[in-house]
Amino acid sequence: MTAATAPQAAGPRKVLYVATIANLVIAASKFTAAALTGSSAMVAEGIHSVVDTGNELLLLLGNRRATRPADQAHPFGYGKVLYFWGLIAAVWMFVLGGGTSVYKGVLDLLHPPPLGSALWNYAVLSVAAVFEAVSWWVSRKELFGRRLSRRTAWGRVQASKDPSVFMVFIEDSAALIGIGLAFAGVAVGHWLDNPYIDPAASIAIGLLMLAAAAVLARETGALLVGEGMDGRYIEEFERVLSEDPSVRWVGDIRTMQLSPADVLLTAEIGFDIELDTRGVVDAIERLKRLVRTRHPTVTRMYFEPRSGAAEHA
Repeated sequence: MTAATAPQAAGPRKVLYVATIANLVIAASKFTAAALTGSSAMVAEGIHSVVDTGNELLLLLGNRRATRPADQAHPFGYGKVLYFWGLIAAVWMFVLGGGTSVYKGVLDLLHPPPLGSALWNYAVLSVAAVFEAVSWWVSRKELFGRRLSRRTAWGRVQASKDPSVFMVFIEDSAALIGIGLAFAGVAVGHWLDNPYIDPAASIAIGLLMLAAAAVLARETGALLVGEGMDGRYIEEFERVLSEDPSVRWVGDIRTMQLSPADVLLTAEIGFDIELDTRGVVDAIERLKRLVRTRHPTVTRMYFEPRSGAAEHA
């Protein structure tokens, strides 16, 4: 079966647009506050927002390039381009975001700057928390609106095949935690009149970004190298195929995610030994229509017919 690469849904793009605008505004305000107060934690948070903005732009680029139609060089389309740019975004977050924040924090621990006024920091962090919360809610709504087999947020991240959604959700979750760390670093540092607390918060924010980047790299890397659908769907495919009256047994079922909306499905099927060639062809087409009706994302199916009398393990 030949199928064009399925277009990306509007929902993930909406998540990326909202997150990009929010992070641009937040980054500008954080760096302004950092310049006025000299806070290391605010510098780390500004870097955090810049990195998140870059990640969204990379994912938008991936979304756009992933929609190119299949050609002779890429017969299964360009869907995995999105996973490639998602992995690049994770590496970008790890090196520039986490590494730079930790480095800045260590430098300021060795030579702590004097404590400045915390008023700007509190104001900017409060506004940033509102923007991040809005972006987080949009990404969470999209993530929980998907038909996924997991119920918890972490389970849904693992089951999701769209980095445009789960990456923004993880980034925004880390950003909200980072804002809390920055707020605590500034507040405790001024309360104790201790200039070392703020740089320590910068290091904590950097370590948080390193952890988030490692999770994102793991999830996008698995998709890039050929992750399949959740086991629950494999069981469902086996049940659906077995229910057809012409099918005697269903063998090895394999799937591979080519893009968030494009799945490859292959299966060995033992047909009734009395079926002729025409009957087998008709049965295969019938099974494809049935699977596609129940799971529109399964756009490419290859069934290997076997004799129903053959021994099946």
